Amino acid sequence: MKRSDFRFIYRLRVRWAEIDMQKIVFNGHYLTYLDTAVTAYWSKVALPYESAFHLLGGELYVKKATLEYHASALMDDDLSIGMKCSRMGKSSMVFEAGIFRGDKLLISGELIYVFADPKTQTSKPIPDVLRHILLIYEAGESVVDVKTGTWSELKALASPLRYEVFVTEQEIDPELEWDTLDETALHAVVVNKLGQPVATGRLLQPQPHVAQIGRMAVSKSLRGGSLGRLVVSTLMEKARQRGDRQLVLHAQCSAEGFYRRLGFTAHGEIFQDAGIDHIEMQISLV
Repeated sequence: MKRSDFRFIYRLRVRWAEIDMQKIVFNGHYLTYLDTAVTAYWSKVALPYESAFHLLGGELYVKKATLEYHASALMDDDLSIGMKCSRMGKSSMVFEAGIFRGDKLLISGELIYVFADPKTQTSKPIPDVLRHILLIYEAGESVVDVKTGTWSELKALASPLRYEVFVTEQEIDPELEWDTLDETALHAVVVNKLGQPVATGRLLQPQPHVAQIGRMAVSKSLRGGSLGRLVVSTLMEKARQRGDRQLVLHAQCSAEGFYRRLGFTAHGEIFQDAGIDHIEMQISLV
């Protein structure tokens, strides 16, 4: 087993609380590491676990978990956890896992899950769409699609996600969330293979040759991946196509680092919008 065998890698750092009296990671924590990586795997395939598996009509239950110990992880080790769905039966699926320090394999593991009715915990066939998602991901294909269009075309997808993020999560007054600019904006929505909206944003043109991105929202359980970046790059390309030369946005200060990594620079002073600290950021499109 090699690190390169895995398309999906989840990284974590060994904490003091995970070390035993032998000054190595206590053996039971490795199962927690694998479970944490599996949770991140579902995010990587753009499935918000709770809502997605509700749509799929079932849950995944662990049938068997095995570990083989090759070497020990130590305090402050930066671990890479490889995870892949290696095979699927009628109602079960097998995940292979490897825990690495650099390229050195420390732990190899196997997790067997059964797709089952959550009420009766009796097995059910794996839905074809879930089977398809896992197969295309492991084959290196995209597990999301990007839709762009007008508010009338995409409102049904974008509106629930924006409500979930801005109104429910961030407690913004609904009257501040919805405005007339939606009607003139170009909207982008990323949808997963179940048709669920998982990220969205809009593109305005406040003045000639200047574009503005706003209302950026990503489903909470899927943040930290590439969905927000996909929305920004899509809208940025649309702005270039219509001849805009500069792109601006009002970033929540908590997201400033995200936009800096995309090449944006901050300008001006911090200001409040809807009770949340923001900073204006810009990037050239030429």
